[in-house]
Amino acid sequence: MTKTELKNLIDAAAGRRKAGLIIKNCKIVNVLNGKISSGEVAIFGGKIIGVGAVEYDGEKIFDAQGKFLAPGFIDAHIHIESSYISPEQLGRIIVPRGTTSIIADPHEIANVCGLKGLHYMLDAAQRTKLNIIYAMPSCVPATPFEDAGAILEAEDMSELIGDENIFGLGEFMNAPGIINADDKVLDKILLAKKFGKLIDGHAPKVTGRNLNAYLCAGIIGDHECTTLEEMDERIAKGMYVLIREGSACHDLKKLIKGVTPANSHRILLCSDDRQPKTILEHGHLDSNLKMCVEEGLDPITAIQMATINVAEAFRLYDRGAIKIGARADLVLLDDLENFRVDKVWTSGELVAADGKYLPKIIPADISSMRGSVKVKNFSVDRLKMHLTGDKVNVIKILPGGVVSKKITAEIKRDAAGDFIFNPAQDICKVAVIERHHETGKIGLGFLNGYGIKRGAIAVSVAHDSHNIIAAGVSNEEIFFAVESLIKTEGGMVLVRDGKIISSIALPIAGLMSEISGEEMKEELDALHEKAYAELEISKEVEPVMTLTFMSLPVIPEIKLTARGLFDYDTFSLIPIEV
Repeated sequence: MTKTELKNLIDAAAGRRKAGLIIKNCKIVNVLNGKISSGEVAIFGGKIIGVGAVEYDGEKIFDAQGKFLAPGFIDAHIHIESSYISPEQLGRIIVPRGTTSIIADPHEIANVCGLKGLHYMLDAAQRTKLNIIYAMPSCVPATPFEDAGAILEAEDMSELIGDENIFGLGEFMNAPGIINADDKVLDKILLAKKFGKLIDGHAPKVTGRNLNAYLCAGIIGDHECTTLEEMDERIAKGMYVLIREGSACHDLKKLIKGVTPANSHRILLCSDDRQPKTILEHGHLDSNLKMCVEEGLDPITAIQMATINVAEAFRLYDRGAIKIGARADLVLLDDLENFRVDKVWTSGELVAADGKYLPKIIPADISSMRGSVKVKNFSVDRLKMHLTGDKVNVIKILPGGVVSKKITAEIKRDAAGDFIFNPAQDICKVAVIERHHETGKIGLGFLNGYGIKRGAIAVSVAHDSHNIIAAGVSNEEIFFAVESLIKTEGGMVLVRDGKIISSIALPIAGLMSEISGEEMKEELDALHEKAYAELEISKEVEPVMTLTFMSLPVIPEIKLTARGLFDYDTFSLIPIEV
């Protein structure tokens, strides 16, 4: 802010010049004192200069007609890439839902393209009215047992960690690295501290002294709580707890029971991973707020968890409340039960009305993000197993989340020791194929609970290293699906009997598309329908997102990388055979 801009702001607040906008006749939701009062809000230069019984002249007057005016919602943790659409297109569908800011961790695209991917995301963020505050991805790759497209050490991060649009280090998934005081991990922690930056957390199942050690690094919060006991311990030890409600993980109804008047200020709302289908059919944070109230939470407390709590946790002191001097990020709501959004302003500009995003989108150039799928030495024979016994370790999918269970099972083998698929057993072959450096690495394993009975599916979204993950009933079907995926520069492909039955192209690093959220929803709906009807994937799971998380080794209990099966509890690679 220049001296002239500051003077004009003060003059407007003092009544020496007109305000830019007056929102009158509204019920103001004050998240600072927990009260609702009738009055007006005056705005100048994108900032709030008057609240309550305002006595200002304004260039523009908007009559709220008695509706509720709340601070713009802030998502405390989200991965834009998991929406499969670009930052500009994500803003287009969540801003009309009342979300005006997000804390985004772009570690998906960083795992594919490194800092080049982060530069693209920063550029795209300038082209949407959604205010995007990025993290510097802390774990690229997430563990040393993976093959990502890039490796980011502390010296690499120093280029951008000081950027004003980067709050600090994103979710530190390598919890064992911190707990065991790994030298390179400590370098990253100290770099963040040197720049006065925050460090976000990711520590499923970490408790007791291990949690104490993890927190000594300066971790501020965690979105991986799954039980009330974990939630209570984290809050008691000084962490913020981010209650997650996304497309794959549904923790809100379970954890909201642990919210009390004494601890609510330490709880934030987030979505983590949310697809356009979920957003367009159910909503974004507006949907989460509705669920909170349905579960018996006071509506103002719920709004605090999506506004001021997030702002204070992430040091976003210029937003999160309708207060003097703050950004005029405002949401006009019909009520505090269904949270239907009528109008949305960001920095005092009307950007959404009646569910429609108003600004024109001029997208960022994606040419540098294309051509990210590079596979070498891949053939049907590489998918064959040479097992010596029938008893194997299996990844069991647990519906309703991304956590898996390690089980053992007996399977059938052919004369060469390869797996023979039996549709009655609900165990299929799953493969992870390295797609960044043409290493030729392929990890093979077994999946239970996916339900597939025909064909195969291949996806270039495979958290967090984003190699290709594929599952199917035969080597031939899996091979054809992967080969088809390579030709499309990444995305999602369903095949059956050697034919493509559905596909979605994701040319932006094999993770995202420039198409609109509505178009992506339509394409995903069609793909899901084919997955259920023609491949007979279990309706208990989301066919794409569930599969994409079966390669994430920092989520319990067992996952598959391009190097093989990974056991979360021992934090090591384990053999397929028992």
